[in-house]
Amino acid sequence: MKTCSNSRWRVMRPASLGRTVGALVCSAAILAGSVSSSLACTRAVYVGENGLVLTGRTMDWMEDMSSNIWALPAGMKRDGAAGPNSVTWTSKYGSVAVAAYEVGTADGINEKGLVANLLYLTSADFGQPAKGKPEMSVAVWAQYVLDNYATVNEAVAALEKEPFRILAPKLPNGKASTLHLSISDATGDSAIFEYVGGKLKIHHDKKYTVMTNEPPFDEQLAINKYWKEVGGTTFIPGTTTGADRFVRASFLLSSVPKKVDPAYIKGVPDQSYEVQAVASLMGVMRSVSVPLGISTPDRPNLSSTIWRTVSDQTNPRLYFDSATRADTFWVSLSKLDLKPGAPARRLTLQNGELYAGETADKFEKHEMFKFLPATE
Repeated sequence: MKTCSNSRWRVMRPASLGRTVGALVCSAAILAGSVSSSLACTRAVYVGENGLVLTGRTMDWMEDMSSNIWALPAGMKRDGAAGPNSVTWTSKYGSVAVAAYEVGTADGINEKGLVANLLYLTSADFGQPAKGKPEMSVAVWAQYVLDNYATVNEAVAALEKEPFRILAPKLPNGKASTLHLSISDATGDSAIFEYVGGKLKIHHDKKYTVMTNEPPFDEQLAINKYWKEVGGTTFIPGTTTGADRFVRASFLLSSVPKKVDPAYIKGVPDQSYEVQAVASLMGVMRSVSVPLGISTPDRPNLSSTIWRTVSDQTNPRLYFDSATRADTFWVSLSKLDLKPGAPARRLTLQNGELYAGETADKFEKHEMFKFLPATE
């Protein structure tokens, strides 16, 4: 049995595995282990045999983000919150969005089943693109995608041209807004957008079903390739680092049923497959969550999970699961008024409100929050 290790990471590999893969994993693991300010979000895309597509994510942060859920109709005029040089647009699609600090969209799904998730990436560097481009606060990035695109292909074709420059102001708690974006659609297609070293890199493929906050996606893939050869039933890494969570989420996602399992369904109506699939994916997201109160002295910014979502992209619906209070609920986009001219509405969570079941009728008309401004 051969090993590669440092003080923060120890990997055991059978001697039969190639030296090249082992060396690659050692390098990636050491880099992942050296990140001292990781924030532990995870995202996973589930595709069932009948075409059902779900995307789950965990939001891991060092404090309550005063998150509320918003119903945002089509036809809303928006800008990039970057002053007079902001990009401007009118929302083409209605969406449901989970806000962070009431200054940005962290997570959401639009009426076409496109999902956008913002995750932390310590090494993100948005660079200095050519002058003259319109600008956008990173807090608006996910909402821009939800407003304008129905599919991953559409979004990739538009965003790979870098039509605007992203600015990254500090978050309300003073933390740097170094982020990367994942999107997925109702066909199961997936893409990850990362700015590393000032350059945009897009990973676009249906096989990219799992991502975490750290390390950059190329390195996540390299680490997971090694662990797939080891096999999750033999040994699976269990720390709260992004690399370990990527491996666990990949293994668990591949293991949950992709069609209804009669052994676990008794007396459930016709929607039993969707119900079971949502519960299965929520179970995966809970399994890779970081429990409240975990202490990591060598990584003081590794954070606990504060909430989770699962978005049903086939029957547009967002499920919300709190990690700080005992409630899980959902909102069906078909039960909301998302037509142009409708008002923005909010489901308030920030005061500890409790909900259960369908919550579309609990949304109340509310003035739209203001996105975090970015100026240089």
